[in-house]
Amino acid sequence: MSEPGRNGSGDGASVLLRGGRVVDPSQDLDAKVDLLVENGRVARLGEALAADQEIEVVDVDGLVVVPGLIELRAQLGEPGFEQRETLRTGLAAAAAGGYTGLGALPATEPPVDTRSVVEMLRAEAARHATARLHPIAALSRRLAGEELTEMGELAEAGAVAVGDGARPQRDAALLRRALQYASHFDLPVFCRATDPQLDRGGVMHEGEQSTRLGLRGQPRISEESVVARDVLLAEDTRGRYHLAPVSTRGAVEQMRRAKERGLRVSCDVTPMHLLLTDEAVATGGFSTALRVDPPLRTADDVEALLEACADGTIDAITGEHRPHHADEKADVQFSVAPPGVSALETTVSVCLDRLVGRGFLSLARLVELLSTGPARILGVDGGSLAVGSVADVTLLDLEREVTIEPRAFRSLGRSTPFAGWTLRGAPVGTYLAGRHIAGRRIAGRRVDLP
Repeated sequence: MSEPGRNGSGDGASVLLRGGRVVDPSQDLDAKVDLLVENGRVARLGEALAADQEIEVVDVDGLVVVPGLIELRAQLGEPGFEQRETLRTGLAAAAAGGYTGLGALPATEPPVDTRSVVEMLRAEAARHATARLHPIAALSRRLAGEELTEMGELAEAGAVAVGDGARPQRDAALLRRALQYASHFDLPVFCRATDPQLDRGGVMHEGEQSTRLGLRGQPRISEESVVARDVLLAEDTRGRYHLAPVSTRGAVEQMRRAKERGLRVSCDVTPMHLLLTDEAVATGGFSTALRVDPPLRTADDVEALLEACADGTIDAITGEHRPHHADEKADVQFSVAPPGVSALETTVSVCLDRLVGRGFLSLARLVELLSTGPARILGVDGGSLAVGSVADVTLLDLEREVTIEPRAFRSLGRSTPFAGWTLRGAPVGTYLAGRHIAGRRIAGRRVDLP
């Protein structure tokens, strides 16, 4: 496969997906129709479509056909930290998890702060060709928060956004210049909202649970004060600001008000923050899989985040894949474990079962949060199955039961707070520009659910 560009499909294949339930929020479509792909792009949608003799026909009756899912933010290890994750294993895990696209964070060694690193990543990802890699380049050189990168060159090389990953922007003046500079290239600026002075090295949410457990906490005001600052900077510059992620009621309310004022802001949330609270640290026996950043908050925050997912305030759900080697994550105490979990192979099933299955979100809204929203934020092809769109497709089986088993992950990372959970609903195949990528085949040219 030739290298897929930021807004191109590369070379593509032709296929007819017959009899599936197509759910596409970009068209307000939820119907049982056939989907015809020609040369990597959607050619037709309709009932009982005919195809040329040479076009493969795949029976997807009983499955849901959705625009290819896009993981908005994932930290891969290559280059520099291949013991945590390589491009090969990360992209394979993405495809297995139902993703056709992957926003890759810049905290590598060297960091993604020059044209050459962006070009290397894209070339290497194209060689594996299991999912599209969308590089998120560094906002500051060496991720040091002192000097801006050459965003124009990074965008020309294929970067789709800028940000310093999990590192907060302490310098308001630098962030203001970044928002101004990035707007010339229509790049969103990804920001982690936290105040290190207020956090004081906290490892969980500051509150009743942290006091009871004797662990240093991170207060809500650490996130909310920085969001307030960043929203004002976004208003001042008219730049594209993306909060990555939001975890508190106060922060999500600020984002809601900013959107009501017409500011160019967006935000995402993780499944951990939608489903788990700080009480899990105690009930989970101080499992390092619960060490995440921002920390798990309270039931009140979870309620606010779920409401914001439903009403459109939150634009995307991201697993925020941040794998670690067992030596640095699993074999240490909670208080010294690095934050982050492996999420590429769990997010979709967790969301289908616990969010859609329990009535918090409609299926169409979940697809919007996992596909249409991320594509819109990154400004890349995808998120739609409208005629003419790139034919990146994910197949879902809403009835398939799966149990989260970290030992079976394609990812090198094994840490997840959802280990052992039995869930209903799973991704069972992906197509990239019409080419079958994930999921096996059986006779009759049907999708064999792996």
